[in-house]
Amino acid sequence: MKRFKGFVQKEFYHIFRDKRSLFILFGMPIAQIMLFGFAITNEINNVDIAILDRSNDATTKEIINKISASKYFSVLQVLNNESGIEPAFKKGKVKAVLYFENDFSKKLIAQKSAKVQIVTDATDPNMANTISNYIISILQNYQQEQNRTIEIGYQIVPESRMIYNSELKSVYMFVPGVMTVILMLVSAMMTSISIAREKEQGTMEILLVSPLKPFQVILGKVFPYIFLSIINAVVIVLLSIFVFNVPVTGSLFLLGLETVLFIITSLALGILISTIATTQQSAMMISLMGLMLPVILLSGFIFPVSSMPWPLQIISHIVPAKWFIIIVKGIMLKGVGLNFLWKETLVLGAMTLFFIGLSVKKYKIRLE
Repeated sequence: MKRFKGFVQKEFYHIFRDKRSLFILFGMPIAQIMLFGFAITNEINNVDIAILDRSNDATTKEIINKISASKYFSVLQVLNNESGIEPAFKKGKVKAVLYFENDFSKKLIAQKSAKVQIVTDATDPNMANTISNYIISILQNYQQEQNRTIEIGYQIVPESRMIYNSELKSVYMFVPGVMTVILMLVSAMMTSISIAREKEQGTMEILLVSPLKPFQVILGKVFPYIFLSIINAVVIVLLSIFVFNVPVTGSLFLLGLETVLFIITSLALGILISTIATTQQSAMMISLMGLMLPVILLSGFIFPVSSMPWPLQIISHIVPAKWFIIIVKGIMLKGVGLNFLWKETLVLGAMTLFFIGLSVKKYKIRLE
């Protein structure tokens, strides 16, 4: 029994001395429960909306103040006419437009009824439905409050209008997300595992002392994955067009260029992971935990980033998938060009340069 007790104590000592084991044992569960608890939500918070008030009377101002005072919405923009609705959506921040008709207050008094149109960006159909329902709920609450003080109640009639996906097809949301996940997996994870395998087998050093320069060896290792990822992207786009009937309203050429940029960004990230990982197992763990969860949870693929706590919103800015999903949705569903997507393109470009620069620095330290 004493021998067994001593053996158990030895195992405890080994675990407590291994910081990686302690992190996996205690740190990962805490990080995952916090991430899943805050990121996975169907609620909305601080969603940016725009207002088009053709009536501009006391009643519409009260309604606007009531909506903006809630924690669910924040008025980002006030539009002057209908022609400003589509550009507001194409910029990517505005998720809904509240459109009050002419003589709103007068119609409530004279006809006991007035209409307000709720225009939502349905590229994310679940979020569009949720936004519409929340606004309708606030309008009904305002209506009930007003009807308590008058004998013959009036009615505010909300009209929902979904743009870019009027049929609310969920495939419009999943195609950009699935495309992003596949490209990230093939480009980043496969690259990191491939290089880690060479290092684990002791053949990477042999390659690096060959006549080829180190950057040529690394480029040769990752170059095939560029073509594999491009083939995957082409297959996904073709399937989305001809099988799922997802439109590509923008430029296919621009979509191709942006896709290649994202593939290079993912490859650069995979190379960076390979500089950290010494074995295939560790490369796999870093890729899965460091890429898969952020891609699914923090990219806006399934859950809206705007509804997450501000620390997670800040972290989401360093997730390349978030910017690529915005680009794909913008080109395929909204038909926007580089004039609306230049910021996201610059972010991906900057990330690529950062990942490559850091990878080269670490390779010089560890492999030369």
